[in-house]
Amino acid sequence: MKSFLVLLIAFSSGNLVLAGDYQRGFSRTRTCTRNEYREEYIPGNRSNPGYVKTWEETVEVPCKNHSPNSKKPIIDTNDCSEGTVAGGILGGGLATAISRGKDRWWAIPAGIVGGSMVGCQIDGG
Repeated sequence: MKSFLVLLIAFSSGNLVLAGDYQRGFSRTRTCTRNEYREEYIPGNRSNPGYVKTWEETVEVPCKNHSPNSKKPIIDTNDCSEGTVAGGILGGGLATAISRGKDRWWAIPAGIVGGSMVGCQIDGG
């Protein structure tokens, strides 16, 4: 029992030591830079001619996100509104032609809904 308490204290105190350190997967910092060419004209006089002073500076720029996990979301552009309307009209007409008497009150709406779903699938939805 005492060894269990010693192990518990030893492993729990290790987490406190690592709390301020970098842990992979929890934080990501990325700095992007580029080199820029600079020139400065130093004017001269009669005894000392002017010249151009050149140097390169490292400048921080916004990073472009090229990670393989960041993909553009796939947007469904299939619109089936025309097929829904046409299928609903055809389904309602078919249900009207087939049904008789008291069955029409539920057959026509069911034909419209069923036809609209079939029409949407045919139209590409």
